[in-house]
Amino acid sequence: MTVRRDFRDPARCRPDLVIGREGPFAEAREQLARGGSVLLHGPAGIGKSTVLRALAAENAGGAPTVLRCSATESESHLPFLALADLFGLVLERVCGALPAAQRTALESALTGRGESTLQRDGLALRLAVLSTLRALAAEGPVLVVADDLQWLDSASAELLGFAARRLGDAPVQMLCAVRTQGTEGQEYDRHLRACPPDTRVVRLGPFSRTQVSALLDHRGYTGLSRTTVRDIHRTSDGNPLFALELGRALAESPARPRPGEPLPVPTSLRALVLSRLEMLSDDARRTLLVASAGARPTPALLHAAGRDHAEEETAQAAALGLLATDPEEPALRFAHPLISAALYAEAPAHERRAAHAALSTAASDPIERARHLALATTGTDPEVATRLAEAAALARDRGAPSVAASLGLLAARRTPADRTPGPDERRLQAAEDAITAGEADLARDIAREVLTRATVPAERVRAWMVVIEAAGQALGEVDAVFPQVLADAGDDPRLLALVHYQLAWRELVVDGDFDKARREAAHAADLAARGADRRTELMALAFQSSTETLMGHPDAPATIKRALREPQDPYVACHHNGAGMARFRWLLMSDQLPEARKSITGLLREARRRGMVESEVHFLRFLADTELRSGHCGRALDLARESLRLARDSGIGEGASAMLASLAEASGGDVERALALAREAADHAEVDGDQMYLSRALAAFGYAQSVAGDAAGAVRSLRRVRELEQGMGITDPARGRWHGDLAEALVRIGEPGEAQELINLTRVHALRLDRAGVLAVLDRAEALVRAARGQHDAAQKQLTSAQDRLGRLGYGLEEARAAFALARLRARRPGTAPGHAPYDEAARLFRRCRALPWLRQVDAAVAAGPVEPDTVSAATSAALDGLASMERQVASLVMEGATNREIAARLFISVKTVEATLTRVYRKLGIRSRVDIVRLAAGRRTK
Repeated sequence: MTVRRDFRDPARCRPDLVIGREGPFAEAREQLARGGSVLLHGPAGIGKSTVLRALAAENAGGAPTVLRCSATESESHLPFLALADLFGLVLERVCGALPAAQRTALESALTGRGESTLQRDGLALRLAVLSTLRALAAEGPVLVVADDLQWLDSASAELLGFAARRLGDAPVQMLCAVRTQGTEGQEYDRHLRACPPDTRVVRLGPFSRTQVSALLDHRGYTGLSRTTVRDIHRTSDGNPLFALELGRALAESPARPRPGEPLPVPTSLRALVLSRLEMLSDDARRTLLVASAGARPTPALLHAAGRDHAEEETAQAAALGLLATDPEEPALRFAHPLISAALYAEAPAHERRAAHAALSTAASDPIERARHLALATTGTDPEVATRLAEAAALARDRGAPSVAASLGLLAARRTPADRTPGPDERRLQAAEDAITAGEADLARDIAREVLTRATVPAERVRAWMVVIEAAGQALGEVDAVFPQVLADAGDDPRLLALVHYQLAWRELVVDGDFDKARREAAHAADLAARGADRRTELMALAFQSSTETLMGHPDAPATIKRALREPQDPYVACHHNGAGMARFRWLLMSDQLPEARKSITGLLREARRRGMVESEVHFLRFLADTELRSGHCGRALDLARESLRLARDSGIGEGASAMLASLAEASGGDVERALALAREAADHAEVDGDQMYLSRALAAFGYAQSVAGDAAGAVRSLRRVRELEQGMGITDPARGRWHGDLAEALVRIGEPGEAQELINLTRVHALRLDRAGVLAVLDRAEALVRAARGQHDAAQKQLTSAQDRLGRLGYGLEEARAAFALARLRARRPGTAPGHAPYDEAARLFRRCRALPWLRQVDAAVAAGPVEPDTVSAATSAALDGLASMERQVASLVMEGATNREIAARLFISVKTVEATLTRVYRKLGIRSRVDIVRLAAGRRTK
């Protein structure tokens, strides 16, 4: 699906033109740019025509002649119709260049006047098409655009194929699209015969859930919950056309389906499948209805549900293309989920209930039996409600909280108002299950519904807690909730504990006040202990210990021990804000990487087993962080990308996952993507009003800027991080570990004094907290300060020590960075021979880490050759004495005749930094241009 853009503006010619098709679009664009041809293929509705039109519009400007045709099924029997569409408007231009026999045959075929056929004028027609294309190509490049190639009449296809195979070097390109059904596109082979030999085949596959969401938003269907988008994605099977039609039907429907109910299938989509359903016998159709109602239908299940002739009836459906056959797969599978949805939507309500009633006794799984029993009955029924609640508990224990939420809502609908537990209590349990499953929109809707009528304080507070939890990091958006929930809690310590626990999070996220957050958490833990609420007490203690750890508070170890005391709660033990997470954070900040990896791996495994989506997002991110610190950049990149995909699909933790993905990309992937992800993370934090993650996002941005060579930008970003953390009361430098990056960037822009001040202050806190890894990185940065001041021997000794300590601590990437800094220092020493030798160790360590961006920096250093910044002549040394080290180096290289770009490459700084440094040099020396610097080198006076 296209995003509106101005094709006349070449600066906006970007691959994000087509939503969800960036990869195939870029692949096709690259092929066309090389002069090749492209064949797009995929099933109906997948977006081939959209991509084709976008590519054609982008490439039309470079081709004086664009020939177009778009065949239809109803016209595919008409010979030469596609050829007439292609050549009808240009025939007069080339007629004079064709031999008489060819011209006569072609005119007869295109106009229908005469008896031209492939049998009668075969060779003349073939040569005429070839000659026409060559004649057009002689005037300039030709682009042939053919959509729906599968409906091309056979005569036109044969003629195009003949010409395409013989065009040789003539500048004729073809851009075609063809509908195929196979997942591997087996059907496009015969269509390739109508294309040139160098044609690249590009397959368009289904959209991901995130892409479907972006598409629906772009078309204006923005009011859909993530749960609904998930159902649209599942029902459409990622087909963009089907997804849009389902979204439109929902937008136009006066009442949205309740959770667990099927989506309304619009008439436009039903028509795609109902014509084939009408060819089934009545019994076969009833059998398929039972199959569509089942979660995993098999022939055995259909037999148990009373469909005695299931094999024959499903075979009939498979022959019509309604069922996909797989001999190794016992379960029946519809050829497309839309077929099942349309069949179910078309069936009368009593037939659906009958299908569910049959399955309620035939299904072997108690969860499935309970679900079918609920859908087979109407009104309230306490026995059915009890069975559904038991099934929900079983699903919860199995690690399927989304299923538990759906069953819980069914239980609430079947629960009479005068029963205990009541319908609202069951709704709240369903809402809490939805939170666990990452379905925040559904949870919020349920809680808001309960609040419209609930009067019991415990139920109201519980509902408010769901509303607050569903807000995620955007706690500023629910600020108005806290006075209401405090009033509902009254003086009940158990209820107040819940409120103050959330207030602790508000103080941290919204106000960025770690000390107030710590005190609120401690108060919540005391209240929970008084109210005998062990779960809330443990969560509050875990939060308190994490806050104290980040602050560098001396009570942190003791609070962690309190949070880990028995009795423990299984839910808290594997929660991303639980005691296990607090212990992991302590291990990571204390340089105990193997123990941290073991801890977070166990937490991730348990969260996945329980279906805790939000915890899984965060644990993936933390495991990626651990691997990154260990120097396993490839593994970290995979984990970070997985976390980001899951975060975007669920709408949970997107900013935090983008932040870590930025760090991983800058270390082991693509630096430009790292910068984009860091900006995205910062935007999320700004929108959410989240001070804590804003500082983390800016730290990631500063690191990516540093890797990209933008030292000045890194300094700006990291100085803001310093201001934010000072304001929040964070003193532990192991929290973000950005201090070394800022110090090194300061050296690179010629500010070693500020760098040393930062190192001295940070070292005090690192020594107090015994942060060995931070101390080693600070030593690496301090060595660069010393080198900038000309203390090369001391700098080399300090770098060697820092590299050794970082290696022993297991910080692989930081060790490699120390080796790189050491190599650059040695390469600057007089007499160093050009080549790889000084950089071999750094390159080896970066390769071991799979740190590709850093390896590229090593290659650039080798290519730039040795740098000798202290080669200023005696005649000018006095004039340069007042300059900082970086300013002296830049001025010296200008004196040697180096350009700004060459200086940037040799000193590993950005061109902008070179320009800014030169401005300071001019000001300090009282000169106006680099010409005056050259005059200084020659010992001449400047004007």
